[in-house]
Amino acid sequence: MLSEKSTATVRATLPAVGAAIGEITELFYARLFTAHPELLRDLFNRGNQAAGLQKQALAGSIAAFATHLVEHPDTRPDVMLNRIAHKHASLGVTREQYAVVHEHLFAAIVEVLGEAVTPEVAAAWDEVYWLMANALVAIEARLYAEQQVTAGDVWREWRVVGRIEETVDCATFQLVPADGAPAPAFRAGQYVSVQVTLADGARQIRQYSLSTAPGSPVRAVTVKRVHGGATPDGEVSNHLHAHVRAGDTLRISAPYGDLVLADSTAPVLLASAGIGCTPMLSMLEHLAESGHRAPVAVVHADRSPADHALRADHRRLTGKLADAAAHFFYEQDAEEGDRTGLADLDALPPLAPGTRAYLCGPLPFMRAVREQLLAQGVPAADIHYEVFGPDLWLAS
Repeated sequence: MLSEKSTATVRATLPAVGAAIGEITELFYARLFTAHPELLRDLFNRGNQAAGLQKQALAGSIAAFATHLVEHPDTRPDVMLNRIAHKHASLGVTREQYAVVHEHLFAAIVEVLGEAVTPEVAAAWDEVYWLMANALVAIEARLYAEQQVTAGDVWREWRVVGRIEETVDCATFQLVPADGAPAPAFRAGQYVSVQVTLADGARQIRQYSLSTAPGSPVRAVTVKRVHGGATPDGEVSNHLHAHVRAGDTLRISAPYGDLVLADSTAPVLLASAGIGCTPMLSMLEHLAESGHRAPVAVVHADRSPADHALRADHRRLTGKLADAAAHFFYEQDAEEGDRTGLADLDALPPLAPGTRAYLCGPLPFMRAVREQLLAQGVPAADIHYEVFGPDLWLAS
């Protein structure tokens, strides 16, 4: 809880800090990477940095956290904190790195806001930062303990035992631990980080959802090649497509992620678009293996059937459930039984009462589906989502 004195100061200065937060985070990252170039090379996503996405996410999360402290002093924004902590854990972030961030973030605040940062203002925002940082450190410590790893030491070598070309731009990599030890447990819907060494020596990291059921001895990730042109965007996916074959090894983190299928007998909606189908495949397989009897609605949107990665598995696993239906929407070349156009829940049979919804795909798709779900009476608490990349939705 923010102290009474700091609450008053943060409430008074939040408009000014909020208005300048974009400039502050821009300067923060510039200072951070000048002092620690290894962080941009080996930890932060260079594609997201080049596009400005990580700056937007950081700015939004700081402002959202401070606003929550002021407006809801008796609660904590655990949804936001858990999502950030899972991402941090998958990267191996440690307590010590929060002090590094603090140093450069507050230097940026002072540089941007100047004389407005009085000792009282600095102390109040320092309290905000450490409330958020310490909350994240505590959650991350629990996540590391659950995976039985030392804080930050999340990496293992995995051997690629198979590669499947799903579409022109999507390939599935089948994986087993290189040391022969059992694979770590995970929950349907979670992801792993994959770290590769690029031609310039950078060790870049990206997250990919596990598309197999939690009990599978062979894990799989399906990677969509991102056509980033001359930007860093897509450098890891292109490296994997160009260089990784069966017999190679990959450096992979323990599994994390807060979009997980609840152990429940409730009806389920699994709605995805594009490569967002991957966590849904894991959920579908888990539902089938666990003998789920309640209704399951499967909705997927894509450019065309040829672009729909894992399309056959998507339909096959749906067919293994006792009460499930798959509804595929394509912008072009829809086949018999499919629908043409954007995903539209209103064009489908009504959802069963008590449905829990899980969404994954581009932000516009998930926003549109969420609006339709709310209009149909699905409670916001029963709508869960996963964003590939910085969570601009939550930060906004």
